[in-house]
Amino acid sequence: MLAQGEDVVPIPGTKRRQYLEENAGSIIVELTASDLKEISAAAPIRAAAVLCYPEQAMQAVNR
Repeated sequence: MLAQGEDVVPIPGTKRRQYLEENAGSIIVELTASDLKEISAAAPIRAAAVLCYPEQAMQAVNR
């Protein structure tokens, strides 16, 4: 979520222009503190975080 910090950048994917326009329109949405609290309760930060590579391969990433 953009509200999480400047280092979070959404990368929407779509095959249709209509959906691209809808995604771009989301920039005007403003979430309240209550909205963010509810979202965080439903999907805590890193709840879906998984390793992309086996541990041995992760050690070679960004060397």
